[in-house]
Amino acid sequence: MNRFDFDLNRLSEYREDNRLEVKKASGGLPHSLWETYSSFANSDGGLIVLGVEEDKNHQLHIVGVSNPEELIRDFWNTINNQQKISLNILTDEMICAHRVEDKTIIVIEVPRAEREMRPVYVGTDPIKGTYRRNNEGDFHCTREQVSAYFRDASPVSVDTRTLKEMDFSVFDMDTVRDYRTRFMQLHPNHPWNNLQDDVFLRRIGAVGVSQEDHKIHPTVAGLLMFGFEYEIVRECPGYFLDYQEHFDDTMRWTHRTTSNSGDWSGNLFDFYFRVISRLLSDLNIPFVLNGITRVDNTELHTALREAMLNTLVHADYYGRQGTIILRSPIMISFSNPGDMRISFKTAVGGGVSDPRNATLMKMFSLIGIGDRAGMGIPDLIDIWQRLTGYSPIYVSQFSPNRVTLSLQIKSIGDKSATNTTEKDAGIKEKSSQKSSQKSSQKSSQKVIELISVDDKITTQEMADKLKISRRAVAKTIAKLQSSGILRRVGPDKGGHWEIITTDR
Repeated sequence: MNRFDFDLNRLSEYREDNRLEVKKASGGLPHSLWETYSSFANSDGGLIVLGVEEDKNHQLHIVGVSNPEELIRDFWNTINNQQKISLNILTDEMICAHRVEDKTIIVIEVPRAEREMRPVYVGTDPIKGTYRRNNEGDFHCTREQVSAYFRDASPVSVDTRTLKEMDFSVFDMDTVRDYRTRFMQLHPNHPWNNLQDDVFLRRIGAVGVSQEDHKIHPTVAGLLMFGFEYEIVRECPGYFLDYQEHFDDTMRWTHRTTSNSGDWSGNLFDFYFRVISRLLSDLNIPFVLNGITRVDNTELHTALREAMLNTLVHADYYGRQGTIILRSPIMISFSNPGDMRISFKTAVGGGVSDPRNATLMKMFSLIGIGDRAGMGIPDLIDIWQRLTGYSPIYVSQFSPNRVTLSLQIKSIGDKSATNTTEKDAGIKEKSSQKSSQKSSQKSSQKVIELISVDDKITTQEMADKLKISRRAVAKTIAKLQSSGILRRVGPDKGGHWEIITTDR
């Protein structure tokens, strides 16, 4: 939300949320204003409106401010004082006074700070002064969350760092040989094929020279890509890879692959190929024929490969709860620790790629998995909508930071194993059935989006926002719950909704 999306004449219809905060400001600039400034800058931006109060029913009322010029002057003096605020990311046009209902209010537009600028914090101590927006409030960030901001702020990809306490013994050399075989098949005449393993690994960024002892050691990327799981967790204690298939409601899962099982390496390379083969073979993807030969590299196949690749290269392996991939008859979800490094709006706009682990991206691209930029969110959305009729759902969660991509493959509530029509590699159904499924999917997506913003939202509030009946919302929620996507935690009053990824 920015001030151009904000209709001041309809102020009473708005509610405080992830992108809007109002403050009465009758006694001058409230200290909480700076907490909100920090939280908006560290999240997705938003509007702060001074001269408006919220009553106990969450209705907004304009009360106005009596000294707008003085408040604006005090605001600029404070925001430019680095002893009080770490960084000013505003420009002059982002704070304005407006007359509404014969009263003056002040509207402050706070953009999302670039990752190199975060965290934006109050005071001089980032541990004490960093905030993040979550639902309707400003929440103090933990030390772990502040550390994640600083990692992401680095101009150098964190996975390039050399690990001077480790040597080549941390690598599973069977994995290295499998990687080199794939590289050779893709680049049969490449000069790197004749290199010794240690030199080859240095060329691809898996090892590097430490600036401390000037010796060659594994990089973080090399450890993640080729290391044994028990060595990886020495550097990244929260490292955990989990793939689950849920095709039988009577069982907790019908298949599971985890990095800590001890019967395989547990690294990213082996995990990718173990899982992608199951995703593509088990999924009833429409296929086309080239003469009499089946084409197994349709756009949907490519989209799934890219979705999994993006999950692995964008994960924060120093974060918590691990990387989770769930497969059910109706949906595939990819969930990884870490915040989005660019805003979702920017990502949807396309043209910007900012992988958290750039060296891992390079390693995968060298064996033909993705390219250096990867498939952007706009491409994935376009392909999935065009060929399945369903929109990918992105959910960004806080505390701990996680990003989850859900790709729906069947109508919510339809758990049958029927394949869609394979003609034209598209999805064609009877018009009325297709319309009903699209309507159901759209409602499900909107409900998930609302809950991701406010997990305490009521069914009536959802109905009001979606402009549909409360009964329709309840029906959609029931389908999401029966499909294992949503659950209610606690009582109807005082409880909250939870979008399910998995239990580790």
